[in-house]
Amino acid sequence: MFDLGELEKQIEDRIRTKQYAELRDLLSPLEAADIAALCEDLPEERIPIVFRLLPKELAAEVFVELDSDQQELLIRGFSNTELKEVLDELYLDDTVDIVEEMPAGVVKRILQHSDPEMRKGINEILKYPEDSAGSIMTTEFVDLQTDMTVEAALKRIRRTGLDKETINVCYCLDEGRHLLGVLTIRSLLLAEDDDVIADIMDRHFISVQTLDDQEEVARALSRYDFLALPVVDKEDRLVGIVTVDDAIDVLQEETTEDIEKMAAILPSDKPYLKTGIPETFRSRIPWLLLLMVSATFTGQIIAGFESALASTAILTAYIPMLMDTGGNCGSQASVSVIRGISLNEIEFSDLGRVIWKEVRVALACGAALAVCNFAKLMVVDRMIFHNPSVTVGVATVICLTMVCTVLCAKLVGCTLPMLAKRVGFDPAVMASPFITTIVDAISLLIYFRIATVVLGI
Repeated sequence: MFDLGELEKQIEDRIRTKQYAELRDLLSPLEAADIAALCEDLPEERIPIVFRLLPKELAAEVFVELDSDQQELLIRGFSNTELKEVLDELYLDDTVDIVEEMPAGVVKRILQHSDPEMRKGINEILKYPEDSAGSIMTTEFVDLQTDMTVEAALKRIRRTGLDKETINVCYCLDEGRHLLGVLTIRSLLLAEDDDVIADIMDRHFISVQTLDDQEEVARALSRYDFLALPVVDKEDRLVGIVTVDDAIDVLQEETTEDIEKMAAILPSDKPYLKTGIPETFRSRIPWLLLLMVSATFTGQIIAGFESALASTAILTAYIPMLMDTGGNCGSQASVSVIRGISLNEIEFSDLGRVIWKEVRVALACGAALAVCNFAKLMVVDRMIFHNPSVTVGVATVICLTMVCTVLCAKLVGCTLPMLAKRVGFDPAVMASPFITTIVDAISLLIYFRIATVVLGI
């Protein structure tokens, strides 16, 4: 590891003193992701200088790692020759990602300086729906004919492999480009030169279709520990592959989106510091307004029991504790279930098992909390703080409410995400803020109903 701050100072010093050869030597051994991280903290006018000093292949790798604003800055400053050199070094899927992020004027310039094959590939991928396997695949893979010998296959890999996304796995096709099998480079190297591909290829393979959800594809790569996954069309013709690096990006995006939804924020594809105040406001205010309006029901419940509260005012002091406990319990259950759904560990058919488990957990948690709370009310509130209003009856009401609130909160927290998934909504929407609002209202109704029965108010 290196000291990022110290390296930034060295870069600044060498640019200021125009020691460009030394700066090139300083940057060349670094990884592309590390250079991109350095560029994030450099002034905009320094980024093109750093970029132009890098070796051609490393420059292309760094370009892919930069955020869209920095990529746009460089593209606008590139000469036509520089732009073409960078595009020639990029893999197709990386070029597509850049095209999707750029404004129309920049996209037009990129397409103008892409070769015909690259333009065809870009248009082919862009026609697939967003978030589908087709939208994240690359068409740069090694394909082999099943009647080839191993010797001929290796010659083809040497001739074409330089421009492919990966050569670790090759895909065996017939004349109609139907996928018949897969073959690792290891199997090729260990086979005899005159062996035929059809005899040594693995006919048992896993593939996905172009319209499959990208998150499911990423999970499949993770589940089977593949480096790449073939993508076929409806006729089982191989049209591309999804590589593990793209899968990691997808999982990161999906996880970020779920976290934002669970926090009642509209998802955004921009980094936090790159998102302006108006955009941040627009992403947060809709849910805040909805939750604020829904919280008025809580106020109406309290207003409905105003006379009961007036006769036993001490009950008011424990409303926040009960509501917070209920919200926390609901959040615990919902987060666990949402995580299970996202990993395909929980299906709607498991609803009964999930409810039964949460009921037992809720009773255990509720009982433990109630016992501890009763002791705290009697010892701390009544004896230490000398609060005569905290009677055994009041403590009983609070503790019974605690048990019932925890039980209801766990049930709401585990069932709502599963029901949302069942009807086609994102389960992450049914997370903390939404469930907390529901549980708050339920806990108050339970509280006042138990108080009415036990205390006769």
